[in-house]
Amino acid sequence: MTVTATMWIVFAVLFGVMLLIDLGLNRKSHHVSFKEAGAWSAVWILLALTFNAAIYFTMGSARALEFFTGYVIEKSLSVDNLFVFIMIFSYFGVRGEHQARVLKWGIIGALIMRIVFILAGIQLLERFHVLFYLFGAALVVTGIKMAFGGQGEPEPEANFVVRAVRSILPVTKRTRGDWFITRRRGVLVASPLLVALVLIEWSDLIFALDSIPAVLAITLDPFVVITSNIFAIMGLRSLYFLLAGVMGMFVYLKYAIAFVLVFVGGKMIAGVSGWEISTPVSLAVIFVSLATAIAVSLLHGKRK
Repeated sequence: MTVTATMWIVFAVLFGVMLLIDLGLNRKSHHVSFKEAGAWSAVWILLALTFNAAIYFTMGSARALEFFTGYVIEKSLSVDNLFVFIMIFSYFGVRGEHQARVLKWGIIGALIMRIVFILAGIQLLERFHVLFYLFGAALVVTGIKMAFGGQGEPEPEANFVVRAVRSILPVTKRTRGDWFITRRRGVLVASPLLVALVLIEWSDLIFALDSIPAVLAITLDPFVVITSNIFAIMGLRSLYFLLAGVMGMFVYLKYAIAFVLVFVGGKMIAGVSGWEISTPVSLAVIFVSLATAIAVSLLHGKRK
């Protein structure tokens, strides 16, 4: 058995056990406290770093550095998605005790989509190298739009997936219980929780179109890309409850995220053009940009 196959088995067992524990502890809807969110965030980060160390000792420093860089990129870009989650929950009036349930199933759906997208993306990039230019250009454009685009008021009701759900099932005006679909007077009806879940899945689908190419700019190794993505996504729910109350403090973080997208897009274009940017340099640039944005945001908030 090869080292890669062994590490796949280790990852599958670790992921399966943690998923069962997570689902078992969150069978019932409950309000996730700051302390609980912090503990679970620490657990997922520690597991990712431990697995990263295992990659280093079994597969070498190059793949370990690629894993860590991909994990940092996915983790940092996922912060931008948290703003969308806050907006969705606020719009549909989803209370704190129900948010964990919606995010649990939303993240499981996101994991399945990510694996499919990653495998398809690797195959396409390996067969059609011109896609490196297209993906890279798309990341650059997205980063520029994020930094300088307007901040129009979001309108979830105008989203076609929301209209599609409402056209298939009648949706109750209020959330009563933690069910997504139930039967009332012989008719199937949907809860606002289902609409919020579908919209979160849709937002993650759009988000994946940026984040996955960003990680593929670092490596096309399926093992590294899939495992780093899954570790980052599995900690997203606890990260949401940890940061939801203080997201407004990081006013300059979106500019760092936009810069990361532009930089990674440029790296993808440069690499296929013969100007390779090494993984250590990429990691350093990403760290410095994120740390600077966080520091400036905190300083701005203190002065304000």
